Amino acid sequence: MRRFGYSRPDDVGEAIAQERRFPEAKFLGGGTNLVDLMKMGVEKPAHLVDITRLPLTQIEERGNVIRIGALTRNSEVAAHPLVLAKCPVLSEAILAGASPQIRNMATTGGNLLQRTRCFYFYDPSYAECNKRVPGSGCAAIQGYNRIHAILGGSDHCIATYPGDMAIALSALGASIVVQGPRGERTISLDRFYRLPGATPHIENDLKPDELITSIEVPTPTVTGSHYLKVRDRNSYAFALVSVAALVDLAPDKHIRQARFALGGVAPKPWRVPEAEEALVNRPATEAVFREAAEIAVRGAKPHRYNGFKVELAKRAVVRALTTASQRG
Repeated sequence: MRRFGYSRPDDVGEAIAQERRFPEAKFLGGGTNLVDLMKMGVEKPAHLVDITRLPLTQIEERGNVIRIGALTRNSEVAAHPLVLAKCPVLSEAILAGASPQIRNMATTGGNLLQRTRCFYFYDPSYAECNKRVPGSGCAAIQGYNRIHAILGGSDHCIATYPGDMAIALSALGASIVVQGPRGERTISLDRFYRLPGATPHIENDLKPDELITSIEVPTPTVTGSHYLKVRDRNSYAFALVSVAALVDLAPDKHIRQARFALGGVAPKPWRVPEAEEALVNRPATEAVFREAAEIAVRGAKPHRYNGFKVELAKRAVVRALTTASQRG
């Protein structure tokens, strides 16, 4: 591990100033992803700005929006009465991720910024990784790509976004509030993450001197929701496919509104508005859900070892929407 400097500011403005002051600095929250990457030699910051003292741990309701501080621990979000009452799919998604010990340390903002779990990205002995070394190539395309993307990838990268919480936040239509030297701005979560294109090392819209301060979650008007995670083992494993689904049913069981996002299949939480629109004013049946699932994976480009994800994703969408409807 590279030697690094360390500082611990007490307010947001000073944290941003310190991150700008020290070359090659990184913000440190829970450290559950960053420290692992530092140990492996993937991340090599020269300075860490510890932000754990900043006053960013509130969870509060403002009108029809739940505002979650970026330093709120994942376990606190999952157990909070507001989240359980109004956005239970978010709690389900968080509890499907990692382990209790990690959820007790991981922060909300840090969770959104976790790096891909691509085998080749995590192992610096593989020289070809455009995320680590832009222009070096992508070993996964011709390598063992079972966990990799079938949607949204490029000739430069097929790594997937690994998290669970962001999948639920995408379906909920959440936004991310960031602060930097130019002030505060709000970015919708679906626009926050970038597809790899020719620059897979640029994963999101966060500027180098900006800090996530909170997440804003509109409280949905739905009758049922569900987070489904399909993985190789029942706990402490990343999703092969996941689906966060929200359904609002009329008394006659027709769908007034539906939203869903997929994880484990793309470089970002994958949401297809056309698939959601195909459900509106339709009966909540398996056949209708299957139509939406077909639209959701349209254009999929599987690779040698992950072709199974196409059908798995469709079945996961049907199952998640069915469960959400039954809960309604």
